[in-house]
Amino acid sequence: MEGNLTLSGATETIQGWLQGVIALLPNIVIGVIVLIVFWILGKFIRSFIRSRTKDRETRNIGLVLGRLTQGVLAILGFLVAAIVIFPSFKPADLLASLGIGGVAIGFAFKDILQNFLAGILILLTEPFQIDDQIIFKDYEGTVEQIETRATSIRTYDGRRVVIPNAELFTNSVMVNTAYDRRRLQYDIGIGYGDDIQKAKKIILEVLAEHGKILENPNPEAIVVDLAGSSVNIRARWWVDPPRKADTIASYDWVLENICTRLLAAGIDLPFPTQQILLHDQTEETDGDRSRQREGWPANPDKESPRALNLSRSMLTMVKAQRDSDRNGQSDNA
Repeated sequence: MEGNLTLSGATETIQGWLQGVIALLPNIVIGVIVLIVFWILGKFIRSFIRSRTKDRETRNIGLVLGRLTQGVLAILGFLVAAIVIFPSFKPADLLASLGIGGVAIGFAFKDILQNFLAGILILLTEPFQIDDQIIFKDYEGTVEQIETRATSIRTYDGRRVVIPNAELFTNSVMVNTAYDRRRLQYDIGIGYGDDIQKAKKIILEVLAEHGKILENPNPEAIVVDLAGSSVNIRARWWVDPPRKADTIASYDWVLENICTRLLAAGIDLPFPTQQILLHDQTEETDGDRSRQREGWPANPDKESPRALNLSRSMLTMVKAQRDSDRNGQSDNA
């Protein structure tokens, strides 16, 4: 009898649940429809805002407003759907429960909230924009998308890098396309015996012949270093636009033509060399032997350092032999 009573109680409970679900079924359908309507409305408003802010100056503002509007409408749709499905539900109760667990939620989603706020600030302050070319630590590429959590860049070798927004917002980022113009430079080494003014003139002529090098500011060729085996002249010029492909093409054309023109004019382009001279290999034509110190003491008699060294060695050997003979005689005595 007790088993039958237990089974009948469970059956009645399940039937009550089913009747409740059936009774709520129209509300559930209406709530789902309401949620879908709010979601579609949010996407429509987001697309509308982005279509009205396509230019570079207002694009990031449009992204921020669109995403915030879509998020607010999604939350509002969820609350309305909950009220429709559960008439006894009150949003104030939900807010009160969130207030109790707000600290725990904040710690659990700290990184997510940090990246979200950093993404909003990046979109508002605009340190860089979509299609800008940036350098962040070891990564360099074109900004593809700025999301609320992370920013995606496409590297020049065709890979995608996803960087958390908090990292971008709190670290240094180099934006190569922030301005319309960019200065390029390269150091060209010529021999010490070459005509510096002639080399400068040739470099400037080559830079002036390139159609995409700006005339204002003017290209420059300045001496920047007296290196170990060359006089280094720095060629500097400005290009527009400053994108990676344009700078590579400019380097290729400029360096190829400068090298060809300098060699054709008989100007040497030396590579680093090192010469080792032994102290007894200095020729008489190199100068006065007595004044060529090179770490050796001056020798008025003009004897070679090796001869002096051999003489000292022989004296040392004779002295050692004499000491050995004396020790042998002492032992015999």
